[in-house]
Amino acid sequence: MLCARRLGSLAAGLAALRPGRAARGSLGAGIQARRVSTSWSPVGAAFNVKPQGRRLDLFGERRGLFGVPELNAPEGFYIAQEEALRKTELLVERACSTPPGPQTVLIFDELSDALCRVADLADFVKIAHPEPAFREAAEETCRSIGTMVEKLNTNVELYQSLQKLLSDKKLMDSLDVETRRVAELFMFDFEISGIHLDEEKRKRAVDLNVKILDLSSKFLMGTNFPNKIEKHLLPDHIRHNFVRDGDHVVVDGLHAEAPNDLVREAAYRIFLYPNASQLKYLEELLSNRDHLAKLVGYSTFSHRALQGTIAQKPETVMQFLEKLSDKLCERTMKDFEMMRQMKMKLNPQNSELMPWDPPYYSGVIRAERYNIEPSLYCPFFSLGACMEGLNILFNKLLGISLYAEQPAKGEVWCEDVRKLAVVHESEGLLGYIYCDFFQRADKPYQDCHFTIRGGRLKEDGDYQLPVVVLMLNLPHSSRNSPTLLTPGMMENLFHEMGHAMHSMLGRTRYQHVTGTRCPTDFAEVPSILMEYFSNDYRVVNQFARHYQTGQPLPKNMVSRLCESKKVCAAADMQLQVFYATLDQIYHGEHPLRKPTTDILKETQEKFYGLPYVPNTAWQLRFSHLVGYGAKYYSYLMSRAVASMVWKECFLQDPFNRAAGERYRREMLAHGGGKEPMLMVQGMLQKCPSIDDFVNALVSDLDLDFETFLMDSK
Repeated sequence: MLCARRLGSLAAGLAALRPGRAARGSLGAGIQARRVSTSWSPVGAAFNVKPQGRRLDLFGERRGLFGVPELNAPEGFYIAQEEALRKTELLVERACSTPPGPQTVLIFDELSDALCRVADLADFVKIAHPEPAFREAAEETCRSIGTMVEKLNTNVELYQSLQKLLSDKKLMDSLDVETRRVAELFMFDFEISGIHLDEEKRKRAVDLNVKILDLSSKFLMGTNFPNKIEKHLLPDHIRHNFVRDGDHVVVDGLHAEAPNDLVREAAYRIFLYPNASQLKYLEELLSNRDHLAKLVGYSTFSHRALQGTIAQKPETVMQFLEKLSDKLCERTMKDFEMMRQMKMKLNPQNSELMPWDPPYYSGVIRAERYNIEPSLYCPFFSLGACMEGLNILFNKLLGISLYAEQPAKGEVWCEDVRKLAVVHESEGLLGYIYCDFFQRADKPYQDCHFTIRGGRLKEDGDYQLPVVVLMLNLPHSSRNSPTLLTPGMMENLFHEMGHAMHSMLGRTRYQHVTGTRCPTDFAEVPSILMEYFSNDYRVVNQFARHYQTGQPLPKNMVSRLCESKKVCAAADMQLQVFYATLDQIYHGEHPLRKPTTDILKETQEKFYGLPYVPNTAWQLRFSHLVGYGAKYYSYLMSRAVASMVWKECFLQDPFNRAAGERYRREMLAHGGGKEPMLMVQGMLQKCPSIDDFVNALVSDLDLDFETFLMDSK
């Protein structure tokens, strides 16, 4: 789920839920001249053993988090923050006094880097560090940097220094494409904050931004808040499925996998019961977003949010979603009928298919048809084997190797965090990936990618190497076995490593557009493409070995696993179309023509097909409305692009080095420094249409004939 997107302006970026910027500079000091040691252990072995304890070193220096000297103690955040703020003031003076030209863009990027290299590191530490003192210090730093960002976004003189460059056509024409785009992105980020308005309107824009941030935070908290019901209102025989609190039962989720129909129904009705405060937060959030969009010159919030994306405008998104829905309709109905029959078979008294049924019954059908019990697969997917598989794939496709390095004292926040150096066969060290893979108390339960420091070309000609963290929630190894992954965990690992490679291989001049800092509907393409590799037997066969016997994973097991994912997949995709359409309507024309729940009911019936359940309000649990407002369609669009890239470039040979190099050159290298559609065109050698995107998604649902024959024997 990162995702990972281009963090917009100084303001938009630092307010984002998931960071994507840079750590303190000393981490990279002298890094270019350093040679890669050939004595590192193979990456697979490194991940299949417990981390070795640090050698006893009573006098060794504690380097600090990510090798940043100041961060050897929580107080170091104050030092790092003050240094960033001091540098920011000097850079603002330089920006305002420098004649317009390419140097203007470089100064703006350096200004962004100075703040982000502290803010992004702090943004990660405040949620991931196991020690409260570090989390609190990081939180305070985020607040301080955020305050500075608000000041910069209302600094008219700073804005005018950029405006002078953009209004000089001759100067702009003389800039290279990437520099021109970055200048325009900085200006776009300024203007969506309202800085180009008169003083009164500018103040309103600032007030609206503050209000939107506050409402977003409140709404987000409410999306996960449990609901309670008096226990006597639930039948005796299902109460034990829920947590009890005195005379009440607490429902904290949908219990979608529960085999008892009544448990799922009760959870659905109770968890989604409307909350008046949450409804008020949502209505105000949508209304204030619309006011802000109109104030800064857009007809709707969706028009504002989609500028610079693959889709570009909401009309294109809706055309994509409606065409996809039409193509899915017949397949979705077949999926629903298949689930309905399974429900009738297991529960003849109540066979009507309801919205709480699909996750459970599609799982039952999958298991019955394909025998894909995860425990059959786990022994073949040790973490070390999977990392070895990634290493082999990257080496064959891109000439890249992963090397495990021993972190210095104090460099990592938990002793089981592994550090990988990413090394190209001719270019040398490209960057670092910190692998925070294992479960621990208070760790956020989500798989994600964080950019700690973005790449950029420094003034001295050296390249600032990117640094990222991959966070997963894998089980620890046991006394008898290494960490074993389910097929889903393995696919998630490949997905997140796709984000990491995007960060490692981006070689942009500006950190503002490095790696995953690109439009949301393009940011997920590299990670989803990695899922296609993880589901291809030719790739899996390179690494999937039983951790005890060394036996390779049989081909028919991989085929069954891949085909099982297509069972009821049309209904799953139709659900995503419904969510994405709802998101577009909520961020479209205002005032909304109906209450949000009425819009939900109408949209669900048109774009999903299962009946709306009275007295429920699913939209109040739709957390993506905060981070992905008007852009939830991005998951589908990115998957369509990834599907096309896979079929055109890698389906014939997943290890095709020429295709891998083209992929790096046309897509990964540019980060957000090039129009996303131009990157897609460069890779596919054509400009795909909406129909092409739709057909790519629908064709992924077709069953593989070879597997069908294999299973029918």
